[in-house]
Amino acid sequence: MKNIHNTQISNVLVIGSGGAGLRAAIEAKMLGMEVTVLGKRQKTDVHTVLAAGGINAAFGNVDEEDSWEQHFADTYIEGYGLSEPEVVEIMAKESPNRVTEIDEWGANFAKLKNGKMDQRFFGAHTYRRTCYSGDYTGRSILFALINKAKSLDIPILDSQYVSDLLVEDNVCFGAMAFDIQSGERTVFFADSVILATGGHTRLWRKSSSRRNENTGDGFYLGLKAGCKLTDMEMVQFHPTGMVIPEEMAGTLVTEAVRGEGGKLLNNQGIRFMENYDSQRMELSTRDRVAMANYTEIVEGRGSPNGGVYLDISHKGKDFIIEKIPRMYRQFLDTLMIDISKTPMEVSPTAHYSMGGLLVNPQDHWTGVEGLFAAGEVTGGLHGANRLGGNSLAEILIFGKRAGEFASKRSQDMTEHIRSKAVINDAHDNIDSSIKNGSEVARPLQRDLRNIMWEYGGVVKNESKLQTGLSKIKDLKESSKNLDVRPDSEGYQDLMLAFDLEASIVSSEATLLSALSRKESRGAHQRDDFKEISEKENVNIRIELEKNNELKLSKHKIPKLSKELQNLINETKNIDDFEGMLLE
Repeated sequence: MKNIHNTQISNVLVIGSGGAGLRAAIEAKMLGMEVTVLGKRQKTDVHTVLAAGGINAAFGNVDEEDSWEQHFADTYIEGYGLSEPEVVEIMAKESPNRVTEIDEWGANFAKLKNGKMDQRFFGAHTYRRTCYSGDYTGRSILFALINKAKSLDIPILDSQYVSDLLVEDNVCFGAMAFDIQSGERTVFFADSVILATGGHTRLWRKSSSRRNENTGDGFYLGLKAGCKLTDMEMVQFHPTGMVIPEEMAGTLVTEAVRGEGGKLLNNQGIRFMENYDSQRMELSTRDRVAMANYTEIVEGRGSPNGGVYLDISHKGKDFIIEKIPRMYRQFLDTLMIDISKTPMEVSPTAHYSMGGLLVNPQDHWTGVEGLFAAGEVTGGLHGANRLGGNSLAEILIFGKRAGEFASKRSQDMTEHIRSKAVINDAHDNIDSSIKNGSEVARPLQRDLRNIMWEYGGVVKNESKLQTGLSKIKDLKESSKNLDVRPDSEGYQDLMLAFDLEASIVSSEATLLSALSRKESRGAHQRDDFKEISEKENVNIRIELEKNNELKLSKHKIPKLSKELQNLINETKNIDDFEGMLLE
């Protein structure tokens, strides 16, 4: 079977058909490149459609005082100083242009009477800077990108699972993929490859991600290719996920509900955010609101189903249907609850991978020649806490940049690497994964999700993390005896086997990083190290050694330039930031 495969050649190959991947592909195509996009899911149902509440840009349409400088300060401060400053600066400066562009391409954001884009409050933003399409902003952005890609004749190939990047002497020259339905293999040759594969939050039992997405496969592809990971311990638990029914547990209840005036209440009817952040209340940072919800629940002040109450019924039905129509339908369809009359039950849910592949700020190059990355698969922007609305800005800004610099590399190339040995190794990896065994992937995936929730959840400690790592080690042994038998139903088993392998490595990297960071900072909370530590002003990096063991190293966080430091000194949030660093 080794040499039986299709071959496709592109200037730029994009792995991942969500917002970051499509924006990268569009940029490359507009620069004259031949581009191919690969996606696991149907292109209209990628994870981007779940991004609900909005996208940030400092237009100052509603609050004239807003500026890119304040957007930078809010992002950097609320990331607890762990972000890469240059990445944050690029995002804050370039988001207005990207938001204007995607609106012109058909995203159709809500408008004010003067024709400018409306902007709503999101947590920890000093001003109203979040542009939106109801509570389905990600969907409107994705469909605008799909239509733009279609107008440019960019091929988007669904049901393609990438099992390996093709790398020889630290040069990436393409990828091996198989069709999830037919098993047909294709070697995709390319001058440049862009990873835009999302994160790993499906690895927790309560997650806002869905089946077969965000399993950490992009992290593992990058590690095997020679990339490094950074900040893997920084996993954002969104404060508000659904609690019931069981099959919907963790499904996102968008921050737009709180942005439009939703109140959090415990079982005593007390608006408890007064005790956790009396100034910002429900619009505090996501990490603080998540910890507040978690604390109320574990201390016995939660709802009957193990959550707290989120109430927006005081706003009235017409307002709710206009501003958050998807949430209205979500609770009506799943629970027959009218949120204009009845509070929602919510609890924290694994939502966003703030760490990821280590990339250069300007071009999002991974350190492997010819390999770039964009979107949630990368680290650097969010630090220890992501502000809602920044992720959609990130995928457009850095998708565009990755597409631009991947194209430049293709234009500058004078010779191409093609290694039969590397291609044969990729075939062998697929062949050896198809086998008879005693274990099935789905139950092992469920076991892993339970391990990550129990031992690597909202609040961690050394004992929990060590136990979690031990259980992952046992699960890794079990996974060596997987039963993988493609049949008339397709190659789902094979996809799940590769997903499980990637998930185990991504989980191990996350728990190892969390064990190494002996403090509580942002989304990383430990009850055995409850304060921020100056000793931990570091980014934790991980690489895969030749023996397939993970190696950790700590690196001092990048210093702010004098100009950016002055900007921070002048921000409204400086007192809070100084207090945070001195705790």
